[in-house]
Amino acid sequence: MSKTTHHSEYLKLASVYIKSAREAFESDNVLENQWNELNYLSKPDFNLAIKEYEIFESIFIENNIEIKRFPSNENVKMDSIYCRDASIATDFGIIICNMGKDGRINEPKAQFEAYQKQNITVLGEIQSPGTLEGGDVAWLDKKTLAVGHTYRTNEDGIQQLKGLLEPKGIQVVVADLPHYRGKEDVFHLMSILSPVDKNLAVIYSSLMPIKFRNELLNRGFELVEVPEEEFESMGCNVLAISPRNCVMVEGNPITKSLLEEAGCNVTTYSGEEISVKGGGGPTCLTRPLVRIDQIYT
Repeated sequence: MSKTTHHSEYLKLASVYIKSAREAFESDNVLENQWNELNYLSKPDFNLAIKEYEIFESIFIENNIEIKRFPSNENVKMDSIYCRDASIATDFGIIICNMGKDGRINEPKAQFEAYQKQNITVLGEIQSPGTLEGGDVAWLDKKTLAVGHTYRTNEDGIQQLKGLLEPKGIQVVVADLPHYRGKEDVFHLMSILSPVDKNLAVIYSSLMPIKFRNELLNRGFELVEVPEEEFESMGCNVLAISPRNCVMVEGNPITKSLLEEAGCNVTTYSGEEISVKGGGGPTCLTRPLVRIDQIYT
């Protein structure tokens, strides 16, 4: 028989929340008014974004993954397409985040309302002055959650996260990330880490703390090293829809080849409008909910 869990980044994905480009971007006028203040590289093309997103969404449909949708909400902005960041899924309920980016401050409440309508249990909420974003957390195994200490996730938020999970037997491993490009840049833990199997992770070592990198090695992870020329194109942002079955943005041929050499199947999508311009790859575009654990007796 099989069992389900929320505590994985690589087991077979059974259910996922998404927010489509049509619902998040809303219109060309909205994009015109928001892209610059939210630090996009340039204004996404609304019609092209919708087409790109339809192809991205088809990956989940073709793999028989249940899709749940965050609805449009007048209180959030175009960044809400990157729906991983406003909440964290655990076996004990959803943790509602508190965003470190001012322009995204209303997204957790919007997701909370959506979860309530679906009768999904909420474990707790990160309260100000704590900040925590979902892009800064990644499950290393069922009992270990890694969290990045970044400009988006502060010490207070990390302590609140520990307070929710450590009493339930979850180890929270902290990775102190560097300044890199500063407070305005989108730089999450998952910018430099994507677990794609129980013993395989895609990483960008140049920005990874030595202590955390050694933690991965000590846990038996084989590391797929993203080359410098593919970091900015989100070569390290890889979504596993099952062990070693990966989704990534087009334009990272070296990383793709390295993954294939490690026994992975890699599906790519064109993400110029929905990923590249906003700095959010496939992990950012999804809030994985339920994954199916291995068969056991």
